[in-house]
Amino acid sequence: MNIINKVTIRHMRQNKRRSLVTIIGVIISVAMIAAVTTLGVSFLDLMVRQEISKNGEWHVQYEHVNKQQIQAIKQDGATEKVILSSGGYATLEGSTNAYKPYLYFQNYDEQGLAQFPMTVSEGRLPASEEEVAISSVIQENIEMPVQIGDQLTVEIGQRIHEVEGKVLTQTDSLQISDGQSFEKLDNLETKTVTITGILDRPEWEPAWSPGYTVVGFIDKNKLDESETFDAFVVVSKLKTGLYDHAKTFADDNGIEKVEFNSDLLRYYGVTGNDRLRLTLFSLATIIMVVILIGSVALIYNAFAISVSERARHLGMLSSVGATKKQKRNSVFFEGAVIGAISIPIGLLAGFGGISLTFVFINTFIEDALNISEKLELVVTPSSLLLSCGISILTIFISTYLPAKKAAKISAIDAIRQTEDIKLSGENLKTSKWVRKIFGLEAEIGLKNAKRNRKRYLALVFSLVISIVLFLSVTYFTDGLKQSMEMVRSDSQYDLQISGNGVGESDLPKYRQLQHVTEATMIKSTWAEALIEPERLPERFAAQLETGEVALEDGKFRYYVDIHGLDDASFEVYAKKLGMNAETFGQGSLKAIVIDQVSYEDAASGQFVQTKTILSDVGDAIDLYSQPYDEAGEPAEKERLSTFEIAALTNEVPMGVETAVLGGLNVIIPEKAFEQLKLTDDQFMHSIYAMSTDPIATQEAIEEQNDMTIQVQNVYRQRQQEEQMILLMSVFTYGFITLISLISIANIFNTISTSISLRKREFAMLRSVGMTPKGFTKMIRYESLFYGVKALAIGLPLSIAVMFAMHWSLGYTFQYGFTLPWMSILFVVLMIFLIVGAAMLYATAKIKNDTIIESLKQENA
Repeated sequence: MNIINKVTIRHMRQNKRRSLVTIIGVIISVAMIAAVTTLGVSFLDLMVRQEISKNGEWHVQYEHVNKQQIQAIKQDGATEKVILSSGGYATLEGSTNAYKPYLYFQNYDEQGLAQFPMTVSEGRLPASEEEVAISSVIQENIEMPVQIGDQLTVEIGQRIHEVEGKVLTQTDSLQISDGQSFEKLDNLETKTVTITGILDRPEWEPAWSPGYTVVGFIDKNKLDESETFDAFVVVSKLKTGLYDHAKTFADDNGIEKVEFNSDLLRYYGVTGNDRLRLTLFSLATIIMVVILIGSVALIYNAFAISVSERARHLGMLSSVGATKKQKRNSVFFEGAVIGAISIPIGLLAGFGGISLTFVFINTFIEDALNISEKLELVVTPSSLLLSCGISILTIFISTYLPAKKAAKISAIDAIRQTEDIKLSGENLKTSKWVRKIFGLEAEIGLKNAKRNRKRYLALVFSLVISIVLFLSVTYFTDGLKQSMEMVRSDSQYDLQISGNGVGESDLPKYRQLQHVTEATMIKSTWAEALIEPERLPERFAAQLETGEVALEDGKFRYYVDIHGLDDASFEVYAKKLGMNAETFGQGSLKAIVIDQVSYEDAASGQFVQTKTILSDVGDAIDLYSQPYDEAGEPAEKERLSTFEIAALTNEVPMGVETAVLGGLNVIIPEKAFEQLKLTDDQFMHSIYAMSTDPIATQEAIEEQNDMTIQVQNVYRQRQQEEQMILLMSVFTYGFITLISLISIANIFNTISTSISLRKREFAMLRSVGMTPKGFTKMIRYESLFYGVKALAIGLPLSIAVMFAMHWSLGYTFQYGFTLPWMSILFVVLMIFLIVGAAMLYATAKIKNDTIIESLKQENA
């Protein structure tokens, strides 16, 4: 170790407080970087494990492939494993659940039985084509329960829709209406099998599927040339090109249909949606840049202050022959020493902190995300290297400017300590209005800031970074929440009861069911409206110009969903909008229009939030029906009615699902349906209910064995979406809190150190007669100047960063850019509060210092 480095270490030991503050700052910065990278990797690992535990590990699915095509798949260079699967339905004799009349035979080869998630509660999995394992729920829903060792003789075939002729799968619910079934089993094959095991109900069996799962076996050595199977492929290398490769391979080998395990591939970072990938990468880049800037701001000030304190020390080194390179390297060496101490501790702190967070979160994450797996700390070599690399880069950037400054310090300037003080008249010039409006103390405070411009800018820089960090992370959080709101379904109910068996008189009956807290009945129908081009929203107008949509008689055809709420529900809904429900039943037809919708655009893959129509309250819209002639061709439109827009809102009542662009949701009271002059077969009734126990409520309804109604339970999906947003809010607001605490600590450290270095300056002012009251007034105005300057720079920068985030999200989610005014107001108040508190805290520490001792102070 050379003499310069030895002197640097000795100086660090003599200034233990400053060195410790710098080390703690770097530790916090490194811990934050490590925690963020580890959180991302660990959360993706959780989602990967959860997806595998639910749907198995596979990447590409080739449907209905024969023996020859299976051989080609195995020989494909991109294939690592091939799993064969087939399925079929058989009637379940003695089923006590009218909505589940089938057994669904899901057959796998030996590889599939190991690869797909199945939990055997009793017995074993099948080992031959004459053996099966059945779901445990079958025993609970059959008149004569079966046991291990029993034989089943069944006729297995395909579910076919009798009207449409299409093949139905497990994702298709039972095709039944008014007690009449519209499906049948076809291509039946008789088979006798022996039960060898009992399974827990598989996760991959949809709750609404009409068949109970039975797992069978496929013997790969007995494949028939005429049989077809589904081939699930695990690829050897996960990369984006697998999408194009699989499609090309399917075309080359005559395979008609290929599917991808999109959820699992997305968690691996492989997605065929270029817009989504661009969104993820650009967002990750913006967040990393924000963290990097915050970390640099935190550490830079410590080294800048260190160089200011060491000015005389560096000047002495210069006077005894130290070169510019040696002085510059002494600052870099100080950064290296601090990094060597701080980075390992910071990494351990980051990993340890996030690990403790996982312990806390795992107590409720299962319910929040509806998952069975736990968050585990995952530290990959890439995340470790990324954390170290960003931390080293942060320290280097933080030391670079102070190192350059140290290299330029001459011996004379350092000993006289004139480098930071600029006394030219031009630099100290202030407006005459400052003294007239605020007084002499304010002018002195402003001149104090101008005298040491670099220290003044360093403090303003800290404030600006704090503003940008807080507003950026807040906007990022709000943007993610809004994006998730756009993706989630707008079902605001737990249960939907529909069918011809539901009538106007049934609402009280369902409201009285146990656990039901709220219920509404909606009488619904649809109509058409012709809308003028000038009333089309911007996105629709653009499609009109490009020819994607066309006009009809100079107007555009809108599909209008008309929803008639029962009187009690409509009164509550109108009151929420600040309207009187009674006015809707008087005179002409009045309606509330949902004028803002969120939907996924099929062409671009974007999630769009947009206005549905450009109209004002009081505008009228004509409604038409579209009859068809005997040949099925559209006949002349019939005018139904005209309604007046009584309100435009984005508030959606329970049970109403918003339309896509080109559609309107119109809300009216149920009694207003009389003005539409519709026949009974032109509308339908549905009841939507909220329940404290939706499962029990559904079972109570199904126990009525009324085949004229259907019950749809959306509770699980809606609960998962809501708790996902809640969990994300916990993480993001935790991050905001961390950013805020770091920013506050940075500001306090910078201001207190700056005040400490100005002891001589303050002592001179007191020695020429400045009173304690005047001194306090000067500090307050100086705080005001710092805050105003920081806000003048920080707010525009923050808006630019927020717009960049909005642009990034715009690749996948399209919604209007709005400023978070409440967050901006909060920042303005907090900046003045923090700066003022920090200035008062720092000056309180030097208030009792004597003038003589302060004048003798040297920054050595």
